[in-house]
Amino acid sequence: MEAKHDIIQATEQEYAKLRAAVHGLGEAQIREVWLGTWGVREIVAHIAGWHREMTPALERVARGEPPYAQGTYDDFDRWNARFVETRKDVPTDDLLREVDLSHREFLREVARLSDETLAAGQVARGLVDGVGANHYREHAAQIVQWRARAAR
Repeated sequence: MEAKHDIIQATEQEYAKLRAAVHGLGEAQIREVWLGTWGVREIVAHIAGWHREMTPALERVARGEPPYAQGTYDDFDRWNARFVETRKDVPTDDLLREVDLSHREFLREVARLSDETLAAGQVARGLVDGVGANHYREHAAQIVQWRARAAR
């Protein structure tokens, strides 16, 4: 259970850093656009969107199926825009609860996978790292850097 334990632990640690990066921001700060056309709200909506998309993909992997049809997610920008657009009218507190819930559901599916399925180089490992720890790390760093610039 080493691979599973390690990936779950890393994912949880990076999620905690992401939530810490968001913690304490007021509504105006969360809605401020500073990353192209995005701010913290859009980042959170996009992360929750990928959780919602990849949780069923992990279920398919657990059944021995491909996570999704080849080419389904080739246009990341379109998917990201869709995730943000569908959540634009959701109150911020609800959006933050959604990302917490979707993170837990995503990890629940990860926990159902075998160590072998989550071994380095396996499709599931890349999917979990890409939607989980690496994704959280990327966006937490962006938020931390933005907060540092804004504090000057």
